[in-house]
Amino acid sequence: MKKHIYLLTLTTASLFLFSCGSKEKKAKIDNSPTIVVKINKVSESDNNPFLSVSGKIQSTNSADLSTRMMGFVTKVTVNVGDKVKEGQLLVSINNTDLQAKSAQVNAGITEATVAFNNAQKDYNRFKNLFSDSSASQKELDDMTAQYEMAKARLEAAKQMKNEVNAQYAYTNIKAPFNGVVTAKTVEEGDMANPGQPLISLESPVNFEVMTMVPETEISQVKKGTQVNVIVKSINQSIKGKVSEVSTSAKNTGGQYLVKIALDETNTKILSGMFATVQFPIEKRTTTELVLIPTEAIVTKGQLSGVYTVSQSNTALLRWLRLGRTYGDQVEILSGLSADESYIVSSQGKLFNGAKVSIQ
Repeated sequence: MKKHIYLLTLTTASLFLFSCGSKEKKAKIDNSPTIVVKINKVSESDNNPFLSVSGKIQSTNSADLSTRMMGFVTKVTVNVGDKVKEGQLLVSINNTDLQAKSAQVNAGITEATVAFNNAQKDYNRFKNLFSDSSASQKELDDMTAQYEMAKARLEAAKQMKNEVNAQYAYTNIKAPFNGVVTAKTVEEGDMANPGQPLISLESPVNFEVMTMVPETEISQVKKGTQVNVIVKSINQSIKGKVSEVSTSAKNTGGQYLVKIALDETNTKILSGMFATVQFPIEKRTTTELVLIPTEAIVTKGQLSGVYTVSQSNTALLRWLRLGRTYGDQVEILSGLSADESYIVSSQGKLFNGAKVSIQ
């Protein structure tokens, strides 16, 4: 009987100690500092019944200039942002080997020219002799063959000269059109390799918008359709016209590429700006986009989430499935609904269960 009482006493003491430990642990959590946070409500796309898609502005005329020759860069005459004219020298590459080859070709042309002139004289002489019956047909045929071979050697030497001249064009990189330098990846003394982009050039005159249209509406988009293009960064609306419509989404993830040529040129427009294209087409779906700023997204490995505030005023990490990016905002496909709020910034490091106070 005493043994049973002893065991009961130990069990009661253990439960008491466990309970005390839990209370002490809970007290530690409760005594943790409160993190001040700022929350935002989830924004939705507008209720415009017509199709609106996001796109990016680019120049209709752009080029990445490279070379087919390997050699050291001896001169770079431009910097990013410089305006250049068609035919202006941009980059020079060492061409000592090419100069030696050019001298050899010129010597070959001189030699072939002299041989051709002599063969032509002999051919004309034997032709006259044959007319006077002073030369046989065999002698005329042999002389004709020598003349044709000399002519072919001269032509081959001239074609080699054309080849060398074409290679010279790849040692002196010139602007193919009037434009602005947008990128420079080479400096004097660098080694230029075949196919390596050296200078990027864009024409700041004509611009177009590249956008993706969902498969539910692509059948309604026609070439030549007038559209409205809103450029938020400069707070302007510009008219445009559909110039290209792709008929395949094989490499674009179910979205169809559409290009819009802008009707007017505005000096404030820059390549790379985001724009919203409004098509005069009624939406076939009324699903609205749920958007939040990209700065509010928390990334851990390949997972993306956002912190929300629970009913007990603690931080709660919600994992999300993200969609397309629209400027500085990203589409939320699942994990957060339109009637919820999320933490956009905090005055301390957040973690699951952290006590928060809304600013």
